[in-house]
Amino acid sequence: MNIPREEHYMKIALSLAKRGRGKVSPNPLVGTVLVKNGQIIGKGFHQRAGRPHAEVNALKDAGNKAIGADLYINLEPCCHYGKTPPCTDALIAHRIRRVFVGMVDPNPLVSGKGIKRLVKAGIQVTTGILEGEARKLNEVFTKYITEKMPFVILKVASTLDGKIATRDGDARWITGEKARTFVHQLRNEVDAILVGIGTVKRDDPQLTTRLPHGRGRDPHRIILDTHLAIPLSSKLLHLDSQAKTIIATAHHASSGKARKLEGLGATILTVPTLRGRINLKALLKKLGTRDITSVMVEGGRETITSFLEQGLVDKLYLFYAPKIIMGKEAIGITGGRGIPLLKDAIQVREVKVKRLGNDILIEGYLQK
Repeated sequence: MNIPREEHYMKIALSLAKRGRGKVSPNPLVGTVLVKNGQIIGKGFHQRAGRPHAEVNALKDAGNKAIGADLYINLEPCCHYGKTPPCTDALIAHRIRRVFVGMVDPNPLVSGKGIKRLVKAGIQVTTGILEGEARKLNEVFTKYITEKMPFVILKVASTLDGKIATRDGDARWITGEKARTFVHQLRNEVDAILVGIGTVKRDDPQLTTRLPHGRGRDPHRIILDTHLAIPLSSKLLHLDSQAKTIIATAHHASSGKARKLEGLGATILTVPTLRGRINLKALLKKLGTRDITSVMVEGGRETITSFLEQGLVDKLYLFYAPKIIMGKEAIGITGGRGIPLLKDAIQVREVKVKRLGNDILIEGYLQK
């Protein structure tokens, strides 16, 4: 079935935008297509924060052909000075004829102003082309720029009976190779991974990105450690990695231990406590001030439970492996007292199911 021309070109712009995943934070993912006389004459996407935006790259690709062309872009062109000049000025200077926009920029500095600037210059603007797809693509940026807090993803690997480890704490490996590769692709795209101190002490993880052929970038590693109990020998303190290890701790934690950890290259982030534990919302706000736009929570059980209880999870990736551990002492996905009435259960919406090897991935968004 033929799709409308505007949607066809917008799909190309969205596909281009995806190429910036894991590289442009804290900026949005943006792709641009220039079309003239029914032919694509230029393409561009935002490749890295601080570098030229998608529009500028597409204009450069098209050269002199850009004059009088139509532009398709998944996000409203910017109209303010940041690390680069306003893209609206470049579009006006190149006498772009029409602009087709996927979604209005949620950034208060831009929101609608870029479109008004183009219209004032005599450029015809059409908005809402594949808006749903455009919004989903930049869901991380939208939350970050409007709430100043990172988008929180919860990743869990479980057996069919809901266990994330045996009674002895053995959790390697619940899922198969394809599922684990998928997780490393997710790590390559997020700004940070977060685990509790229990996971560090039990598993001694590296929390790095390990994709085939050495590809991928490491996200920052965030450890919830109220009392600075992390062993100085922990692997994640001795990595050859560009990413930071950030240890979130309480005001009363040992200053001597903190200095030793800083000597190993760790960043100590002091956060208020809530009922004797790290105040997660306060932590997320602090991470937002550090331009961390997305956090993937990977465990353990108490950390998972706390994020769910406090309503801080935006998106869920739940991997089910075709295994059964059994035993009341085996570690389940969540702990705590739980919800007394089923009507009060946390709802997951927009559920998708995918098979990865022998494992099943359930993806969805948590109802706030």
